[in-house]
Amino acid sequence: MQLRRDHIASPIGDVLLVHDDDEQLRALDFGDYEPRMLRLLKLHYGAVTLSSGPMPRRTREALNAYFAGDCDAPSAIPVATGGTQFQRQVWAALRRIPTGRTKTYGAIAAELGTPSAMRAVGLANGANPIAIVVPCHRVIGVSGSLTGFGGGLHRKRWLLEHEGVRLRPERTT
Repeated sequence: MQLRRDHIASPIGDVLLVHDDDEQLRALDFGDYEPRMLRLLKLHYGAVTLSSGPMPRRTREALNAYFAGDCDAPSAIPVATGGTQFQRQVWAALRRIPTGRTKTYGAIAAELGTPSAMRAVGLANGANPIAIVVPCHRVIGVSGSLTGFGGGLHRKRWLLEHEGVRLRPERTT
């Protein structure tokens, strides 16, 4: 599979983007998590050849608008993902979480008709190759706590606060 790679600067670090010839976003991750992005690309697509190439204009404009405050802008970015059928169902459910809202793993599992599949939802969430646009950062623990995020919890906190989510103060003990 031949894919194009580009990057943009953001308030939370360099953002890496991978798209195909049909201008569909295939991966979005942070510069300091490039090995994770490459691992997910291989997992979802097998052998991938990456070459430099400018990202589609609409993707660049939507991401710049997002970081400038239009938090709904990424919903217009076309995506294509590999993964299993269940993973793709989870990722589609993530895109339905409204900006400024969060859901738990259990709520997503129930929405998909598999209420006992919370761990499977968590694994699919963690295998999401397209951060921000497929908003895995909007999934939190049942207690309201921030749970893992491939780009680091500090970025997850920033993204949620940027989108208007009121988070509980962090405990210091």
